[in-house]
Amino acid sequence: MTEHARVPPDRLEAWALELLKAAGLPEDEAAEVARHLVFADLRGIDTHGTSRLKIYLTRLEAGVMAPTARIQVLRETPVSALLDGGNGFGHVISRRATDLAIEKARAQGVGLVGVRNSNHNGCMAYYTLLMAEAGLIGFACTNSVANMPPWGGRQMFFGTNPMSMAAPAGENPPFVYDMATSQVARGKIINAAREGRPIPEGWAMTREGLPTTDAQEAMKGFLLPMAGPKGSALAYAVEILAGVLTGALIGPELPRMYEQLDQPQQVGHFFMAFRPDLFRPQEEFARRMDETMAGVRAVEPVPGVDRVLVPGDLERMQEAERRRSGIPVPPGVRKEFHELSERYGVPLPAELR
Repeated sequence: MTEHARVPPDRLEAWALELLKAAGLPEDEAAEVARHLVFADLRGIDTHGTSRLKIYLTRLEAGVMAPTARIQVLRETPVSALLDGGNGFGHVISRRATDLAIEKARAQGVGLVGVRNSNHNGCMAYYTLLMAEAGLIGFACTNSVANMPPWGGRQMFFGTNPMSMAAPAGENPPFVYDMATSQVARGKIINAAREGRPIPEGWAMTREGLPTTDAQEAMKGFLLPMAGPKGSALAYAVEILAGVLTGALIGPELPRMYEQLDQPQQVGHFFMAFRPDLFRPQEEFARRMDETMAGVRAVEPVPGVDRVLVPGDLERMQEAERRRSGIPVPPGVRKEFHELSERYGVPLPAELR
C-alpha cells in the first residue's frame, strides 16, 4: 500500500454514501455529504474531500456531532435568515442555507443566510457554484478553529477562514474562486503530516514562532496569513460575517476538530446570493462576463507559464482529468479507508482493496 490508488468518482461516492449511512446518517443527508466530498476530490481540493471521512466519523462516534441536521430558523425576513444547524454535518446545513439564499434572491433580488451551531462544511466553491448555476452572483465564507495569529502576533486567534465567490457567464462556465485566508488550508499540512512529507517554508511556524518545514511541528504551531496583513484582515472580515454576525463561536472559542473530541464545535457560516439584473439586464452581464474572460485568457503569459487562466479553469481541468483517470487516494488515506470499511462493514471499491 505504497502507491496512490485511482478510483472512479462514482465508485468512491457510492462507497462514501454507504459508509455514512452505516454510521447513522439518513440517506438524503449521507448522499449530500458524499456528493460534496467527491466534488472536492474531483477538483483537486483533496484536503476537503473524502480524506476528511475519518475525523467526521470519529467526532460522530464521540457524540459531538449529530447524525441528523435538525435545522431551526431563528430569525427571518424576506431577504435574510439566521439558522441553527442543530450540530449536524456542515455540508448538509450549508446546502440548505445555500438553497434558501437562492430562493430569497430569486424572489427578492438578494438572499442573505447566516448559520450557527454547525460543523466543518467542506469546499466553499460547492455552494457558490450552486448560486452561479442558478444565474446569481454568490459569496460564501466560514469561520474555523484558531490556527493563525493576527498579523504581527504569536497567539492563534483566527482560523483559516475560507471564502468563495462565483459569478455566472454566458457561453463560459462560471468564474469561481475559493481560498483560505491563510497561506494554505490547514488540511494540506494535515495531509503532509499523515504522509510524513515536509511542507514548504512560509506555510507555518512552530509554537515558538520559528519557521518550519516539519508538518508535525507545524501542526503544533500555527499557520501564517496569506499576503501578510492583508490576509489577516480578510480572516477578520470572515470572522465578522460568519462568527460575530451569526452568534457562532469565534476562532479562539471553537474546539479543535482533531484534538477536542468532547465538545461540539459550533462553527458559523455566511451565504449571500443576488441577481445581476438588480444592476443591468442578465444578458448584458453574461455577455460582458464572456468578454472579460476572453480578455484575461488572451493576456500574454510570463516565461514559465503556459497560459493565463480565469479563476475556476484549473479546477475544471483537474476535474476533467480525474473523471478520466480516477481520483487518486494516497497510501495514508487508503489505510484509513480500510479501517473505516472494517469498522462499519462496508466493502471498499475494488481499486482500494
